[in-house]
Amino acid sequence: QVQLVESGGGLAQPGGSLRLSCAASGFTFSVYAMSWARQGPGIGLEWVAGLGTDDSDTYYLDSVKGRFTISRDNAKNTVYLQMDSLKPEDTALYFCARGWSTWDYWGQGTQVTVSS
Repeated sequence: QVQLVESGGGLAQPGGSLRLSCAASGFTFSVYAMSWARQGPGIGLEWVAGLGTDDSDTYYLDSVKGRFTISRDNAKNTVYLQMDSLKPEDTALYFCARGWSTWDYWGQGTQVTVSS
């Protein structure tokens, strides 16, 4: 069955960095677009970043442009989210999801907390 398992969350200071990973299994990873989404306290679900199958198509939420980078390694069935220059407003539960702007599977999430 389809499984998406996120890792790499934690506590970071403002201005710091974290790298999230999402290990995928149970489907042909290379033929699907993959995304990261987040849900912060009191905020609805936000599509943070998306990556097409051949890396040519990318999407970033305006508030993370220039700070976050999505990438994938099809040989490892893994999608990453490099998060730099973190801000307190980036605090959220981050999910890996299969698909572009609409998703049919997502993981349990990994918590990211940005605080001094």
